[in-house]
Amino acid sequence: MAAIFRPNANLAAALALLVIAALSIGCVVWWATWPRTNYARYIDWPVTQPVPFSHHHHVAGLGIDCRFCHTSVEISSNAGLPPTYTCMTCHSQIWTNAALLEPVRQSLSNDKPIVWNRVTDLPDYVYFNHSIHIAKGVGCSSCHGEVAQMPLTYKAKTLTMEFCLDCHRNPGPNLRPKTEIYNTEWHRSADTPSAEVLIAEYLIGGRNLTDCSICHR
Repeated sequence: MAAIFRPNANLAAALALLVIAALSIGCVVWWATWPRTNYARYIDWPVTQPVPFSHHHHVAGLGIDCRFCHTSVEISSNAGLPPTYTCMTCHSQIWTNAALLEPVRQSLSNDKPIVWNRVTDLPDYVYFNHSIHIAKGVGCSSCHGEVAQMPLTYKAKTLTMEFCLDCHRNPGPNLRPKTEIYNTEWHRSADTPSAEVLIAEYLIGGRNLTDCSICHR
């Protein structure tokens, strides 16, 4: 009786099994790693906005303080977005006919706020309070990156649970002097007070910062 399979069938079967195994492993690796990539988390991707606002121009170039636009950052959980009349404080005098700013002028004339697209968004089950972080010496750039150098705003940090816990477990290295809270280009130097001094200055302690109720309420 003639053989059903040729001699090279064993090699073909082995190669097929290897391909199937490689594809299976690849799928598992992709499933495990893809959600953790910067691409999937939209890190370093400028977000399209109704008006291409440049922090680099306004902050680094003109020296406008963060709190001029984000007025509630020191007193509220929400940093706040500027109403149109804040923008028009300057732009009623300069760039008054710029096509780029037509949405701003329309917003003012129609008494309808500009709908900005969120850049850093946390899940609904996560509670984050800007004011307490500011009060305890955490600078804007710790979570938002060097915003002053961004021509268009993008998400600079992962803002994952691991990212937050790394800081909550050991907050000292992430604290800075009060005078540098809003300086997004600040870095620690030999003159910077030690982590222990800053922890004592900001009265951090007395509660476990990794308690679930800190962020999940």
